[in-house]
Amino acid sequence: MREIVLDTETTGLDPESGDRIVEIGAVELFNHLPTGRTYHQYVNPQRDMPQEAFEVHGLSTEFLSDKPPFSEIAPEFLAFVADDPLVIHNASFDIRFLDAELTRAGLPPFGPGRAIDTLAIARRKFPGAPASLDALCRRFGIDNSSRSLHGALLDSEILAEVYLELIGGRQPGFALAEPAPPAEGPEAGSGPDSDALPSARRHRPRPQALPSRLSNEEAAAHAAFVESMGENALWKRFS
Repeated sequence: MREIVLDTETTGLDPESGDRIVEIGAVELFNHLPTGRTYHQYVNPQRDMPQEAFEVHGLSTEFLSDKPPFSEIAPEFLAFVADDPLVIHNASFDIRFLDAELTRAGLPPFGPGRAIDTLAIARRKFPGAPASLDALCRRFGIDNSSRSLHGALLDSEILAEVYLELIGGRQPGFALAEPAPPAEGPEAGSGPDSDALPSARRHRPRPQALPSRLSNEEAAAHAAFVESMGENALWKRFS
């Protein structure tokens, strides 16, 4: 099962008031494990950067001035995320911005049912406890010391670790994940209410059986012990 952990940075809080996306970061998971494939893109918002937003992510109007607008990066971005679930912290925020950008570019929006919201999962799992990304990192012992400013790709990588802990750790169901499929489509570009259940695993048989760890002496001693228990011994019935 493929999932995309995703985060955006923006010029503000409300796309309906003219705020725009300025950065997108995404991490590919396969059977809940990172594959190493990522997507990262800075986006020209085609407007100024408010000081309040700059203090959050450090992306200035000057820095973004030569970056492509969303309409130009949309095909590559959509090819990367494909039709797979998006794992987002406070998903309604990012989905509103993504849908606004897609609509502005003349493309179909994602809609609210596309995302798995890790904020909602955390609030259900730890009611009353802080559920910010930083708080969850502290809870799970995840190193986020490099997160002095918000960054879409860094936050996606951290969120991928948090998500795996929220759904049961790095090996959900105590099963080994299948190898990731061969990478297809674009790699990284130039360059923030439903649970996900662990998918079924298929275990490959070994090409050759492992050699027995039982020595000849141990096997002979066991046989002698069973023989000493007489004809009605359970070992003889099921051997």
